[in-house]
Amino acid sequence: MSFANMIRRRLLFLLLVVFGVSLVTFVISHMIPGNPAEMIAGDKAPRELVEKIYKDMGLDRPVLVQYFKYISNLLQGDLGTSIRTQRPVLNDILIFFPATLELAIVALSISIIFGVPLGVISALRKDKVVDHIGHTVSVTGISTPAFWLGLLLIYFFYGKLGILPASGRIDSSIAPPAHVTGLYLVDSLIAGDWPAFKSTVNHLILPALTLGFIHLGVVMRQIRSAMLEVLREDYIRTARASGLSPTRIVLDHALRNALIPSVTIIGLAFGDLLYGAVLTETIFAWPGMGNYVVLSITALDFPAIMGFTIVASTVYVLVNLMVDLLYAALDPQIRAIG
Repeated sequence: MSFANMIRRRLLFLLLVVFGVSLVTFVISHMIPGNPAEMIAGDKAPRELVEKIYKDMGLDRPVLVQYFKYISNLLQGDLGTSIRTQRPVLNDILIFFPATLELAIVALSISIIFGVPLGVISALRKDKVVDHIGHTVSVTGISTPAFWLGLLLIYFFYGKLGILPASGRIDSSIAPPAHVTGLYLVDSLIAGDWPAFKSTVNHLILPALTLGFIHLGVVMRQIRSAMLEVLREDYIRTARASGLSPTRIVLDHALRNALIPSVTIIGLAFGDLLYGAVLTETIFAWPGMGNYVVLSITALDFPAIMGFTIVASTVYVLVNLMVDLLYAALDPQIRAIG
């Protein structure tokens, strides 16, 4: 199969995933007790008003008709209207997604910056003190609940030391930077707004550390495992016999090949960070997609929940496609398949 055919198959798979997810979420939303019309009208609304809203929303039609109507709207980019915010769900996602994306990028960067070197060092110093320390850090990161670590960081750095904020994305006394990308770090740099940049960094530290530390253990263990396997290969022994420096052997030969199987773990970690940080965003009152969907669930906001689920599944498939492209960049043999 050529590389172009692989991309086409993945895009087709994306459509199938979106269709399947839309079907499952639609069925579940109709099985959950609750009347969206009553949520919109309010508890004390007259019955006539509730019935009118119910009919206007098309909820009196057969379920199959409702689903095909939903799919028809979905193909036109219409994810419905949020019951809670009374805005199009797509608009809400465009508002809250940049905050989640920014947090995910910073958290993943922390995981890679610390996880990759620790994994390499642990592999090179197998069964030594450094390896045992790295193993302890890895296991601790994997087994630590995000909500517990987040609360612990808030307790020390906000409650006890008072040096970092515990919630929000920027200080209330500072205006957000002019919108360009929606990422405050980038937008504040573009605008040269240094107070906004500093405030954004301060607000990012605790939630990014929480998510980054948890995924650091996964990245580190994968890199260590891949490095140990690569270091046993014949070409590594040949490189050593040829007199190449240890640094060149590790960086140019061992690490490059160890990254190929590790790309999958890192890619999936990014997808998990994007839409798996619900608890972390809730704890830190981070105005992202995780916090948005939690509030939508408590309000039985079915259109918002379904829109979030569909976008999340789409992102996961696109992340997998990006992983395949990175495979090709790291290994010319994969790029040459066809």
